[in-house]
Amino acid sequence: MKKKVRVMMSLLLAFSIGMVLHGNAEKVSLKNKLYVSSAGNDKNVGSKKKPLKTIQKAVNLAKPGTTVYVRKGIYNEQVVIRRSGLKNAPIIIKAYPKEKAIIDGRGLKVSWDYQGLVSVQDKSYVTLDGFEIKNYKTRQEDLVPIGIFISGSGKGIRILRNHVHHIETHHKNGNAHGIAVYGTKAPQAIEDILISGNKLEDMKLGASETLVLNGNVSNFKVTRNIVRRNDNIGIDAIGFEGVSPDEAFDQARNGIISNNTVYQISSYGNPAYGNHYSAGGIYVDGGKEIIIEKNKTYKNDIGIEAASEHAGKFTSFITIRKNMIYENRSAGIAIGGYDSKRGSTIKSIITDNILYKNDTKYQDGGQLLLQYNTKQNRIENNIMVAGNSNLLISSPFKQKGEDKIDNNVYYLHRGEKETRWIWKTEEIIGFTAYKKKSLQDRNSVFRKPKFADESKRDFRLNTKSSTN
Repeated sequence: MKKKVRVMMSLLLAFSIGMVLHGNAEKVSLKNKLYVSSAGNDKNVGSKKKPLKTIQKAVNLAKPGTTVYVRKGIYNEQVVIRRSGLKNAPIIIKAYPKEKAIIDGRGLKVSWDYQGLVSVQDKSYVTLDGFEIKNYKTRQEDLVPIGIFISGSGKGIRILRNHVHHIETHHKNGNAHGIAVYGTKAPQAIEDILISGNKLEDMKLGASETLVLNGNVSNFKVTRNIVRRNDNIGIDAIGFEGVSPDEAFDQARNGIISNNTVYQISSYGNPAYGNHYSAGGIYVDGGKEIIIEKNKTYKNDIGIEAASEHAGKFTSFITIRKNMIYENRSAGIAIGGYDSKRGSTIKSIITDNILYKNDTKYQDGGQLLLQYNTKQNRIENNIMVAGNSNLLISSPFKQKGEDKIDNNVYYLHRGEKETRWIWKTEEIIGFTAYKKKSLQDRNSVFRKPKFADESKRDFRLNTKSSTN
């Protein structure tokens, strides 16, 4: 909700350091291995007994089918991956099994507009697996430190089991990312991307996001990551920011965001936002055809948001299902533009979610927040339990009423007559009064859901608690 406009990229000039890709005609061997050790030497052959010293030297030598094993140690370097692998012979850069390989940015200068400690531009079939990536910082407004940066076009990128932390901007108008995927070309997309099993934490992001897919990015999976304790948005899929040179392709799309745990994400105190609770745990801003499912998102500013920050533009065909969303400071789920100068959320589905005692900072977000210009969305089969704000659904704009809300379970321990609802700017007290005024939720019920262990936030249902 309410991100500031990002610093956009003059980036890729300096980044095209370009080595010519060795293509399909190159002879490959799946048994190729190179080894790196902090005690090695870049004049070595890269064998296990005679390892190289720097990761950069190893990836420069890597060919399709090569696995680069990085032994335990601290590697104070920026790594630029300059070759592609092949579909059946990727280039794999990974920490040696059961050893901690650290890429440490301490003291390194962020020298381009957008630069990662690990950077991949216009490359395909590359895997980065098992590193700790940390301490990359700047005080300059026009430089953007990133832990892992994928840009341009390409396919088959795998970002697996990395621990990214303390990536920071220390300028009040600055930007930073933990992992960023920017599709900056068209019609060629960055596609077939898997970001899984990573931990991203303790970052100062300015006006940007922890894990972001922006522009011409298609067919992605963001799954089983832990994202926590960052001062802006946790996971974000973005469109309409001019990242792609062709507006027709300028949307993150056809993706799945699933089984992630996102918590303690808040913009409160971030110099870019001041004292505002505006950071979503999971956010889609201008994306389309994205499934958000089976995530746990709690103690953020907003649990999950699907919105559009650009007037006349649509976030569309988003499915938000089977998520556990609880104790967030503002809304549990929010859709639509945050004010009347924004865009729309259309033709999306919110179903089978648990929304439990959100709006802990009394932001009038409730469990479900219908913001400006929501159209033809379906909200059904959810369980919503209000907390101390008593607020279940908040719809603070006058709208045409094209959304359908039904077959939900609502509850407040004080009783249905104490429930609060905001409908088309009017505050309503009581479940019966809300149904009469809104003409929604005809088949919904007010009933206490039977969770497995509410005190331990185990929201599995031990008996049927839906209306079906």
